[in-house]
Amino acid sequence: MAEVLLYHHVQGLTDGVRAFADDLRRDGHTVHTPDLFDGRTFGSLDEGMGFVREAGFDALRERGVAAAEGLGPELVYAGLSFGVTAAQKLAQTRPGARGALLMHACIPVTEYGTPWPGGVPVQIHGKEGDEFFAEDLPAARDLAASASAAELFLYPGDQHLFTDASLDDFDADAYRLLLERVRTFLASV
Repeated sequence: MAEVLLYHHVQGLTDGVRAFADDLRRDGHTVHTPDLFDGRTFGSLDEGMGFVREAGFDALRERGVAAAEGLGPELVYAGLSFGVTAAQKLAQTRPGARGALLMHACIPVTEYGTPWPGGVPVQIHGKEGDEFFAEDLPAARDLAASASAAELFLYPGDQHLFTDASLDDFDADAYRLLLERVRTFLASV
């Protein structure tokens, strides 16, 4: 079984993020869900982004990176949208990563100054018509093409946080398919 460090999206550690973690735990995986916002959740992406701008994007990402310090290095780093910033940084720069799950976002590999590490598999998931993921799609395609074990999955629709059952963007069909793919990934690392 895998040990997963799952970072929440910009609306916070919502009930939907917790439910996703619980789905993975039911499969026998250990899943850590650090709360980068100290219990705050937000009713919209705009409200969450306002908080991130006020608190400092880099400071919150580094809080996420620090959350890994008390854990062993052999983790699967997973991020949901904003959470991808910490997950991808750690997967690229922290030795021992077993894999990365990047959902709703992907950062250009050059952002963290190192190429994608050989032997670290990655899955990237996003919606075809999601205006936010559309900005990240070139980076996702580049990562998928350059990493030795990478998969890019695009789902029909335009919802951004389609994996969060507590939000209006939730897409049950896409979530089931994503969860099936994530389960296969975690079984292989």
